[in-house]
Amino acid sequence: MKRAVLLMNMGGPNNLDEVTMFLNNMFNDKRIIAAPKQIRSLIAKLITFKRKEEAKQNYAVLGGKSPIVAYTQELIEQLKSTITDASVHMVMRYTPPFAKDVLEELRDVDEFYAIPLYPHYSSTTTLSSYDDLYSAMDELRIKARVKTIESYYRDTYYNKAIIERIKEALEQESAEDFELIFSAHGLPQKIIDKGDSYQKHIRQNVFELRKMLVKEEICFHKTHLAYQSRLGPLEWIRPYLDDKLQSLTKKKVIIVPVAFTVDNSETEFELELEYRELAEAFGFEEYRVAKAPNAHPEFVKCLTNMYEEMKVS
Repeated sequence: MKRAVLLMNMGGPNNLDEVTMFLNNMFNDKRIIAAPKQIRSLIAKLITFKRKEEAKQNYAVLGGKSPIVAYTQELIEQLKSTITDASVHMVMRYTPPFAKDVLEELRDVDEFYAIPLYPHYSSTTTLSSYDDLYSAMDELRIKARVKTIESYYRDTYYNKAIIERIKEALEQESAEDFELIFSAHGLPQKIIDKGDSYQKHIRQNVFELRKMLVKEEICFHKTHLAYQSRLGPLEWIRPYLDDKLQSLTKKKVIIVPVAFTVDNSETEFELELEYRELAEAFGFEEYRVAKAPNAHPEFVKCLTNMYEEMKVS
């Protein structure tokens, strides 16, 4: 039996020429903007037109591309040594490599194991990626069996990877001198109101991580949850990260990108650069951003074990 593991993520521009494609595909996603197809297409073109030049400037600062592909490739290289009975591939939602292109090269596979690099389920991420996968399979008339997983934010190894990244950011200093903010990607409040479980999963994940910090006797002055990356005039889930930063009493803070398993523009540009400027304006003495799990050995264990469990399910 031939197996393939598909690591699924939103993707990011591989070069500045792909920025327009990335934005247009994202805002044309029915799971992101719930409008009729023709109206959604017009909205996507308008948003892309307004945002593309600023986005290109941001990606230029990051070397002319999103870091997400390189980090994902590094993760795949590590998984190749722990997953020996299946090939491992990245599948991106809005930029190459697209599901259709990856599947075209895997027509002889009997079983696909689709693992989203989103630990917390949301219709805007997990379901959107699965929509795209099944659509590509239908278009290519691929009949292979597909096994999927919806969330894994409770996974011990995944959470261990986050704790280890927090330790790295502390640099052996006393946690009591710092406040810690778990920063998750925001969503419009109306999506949560419709029943999306994302915010519930984030809160449960933070609860587990707080327990792990206590168990390891890592005692921050305070720990918080906030949401980043809001866009447009809609009300998004709160508290917003900028408001949370402004409210802190300690002027030393560590930001943990809890909703991201792989570093991307929202961690390496938005958190590292944009929010750093804001923190400096608020008078912070220390502002640190923990790395995402990326290819940390504990996260490699998480994905490997997940695959092994999916095989027998």
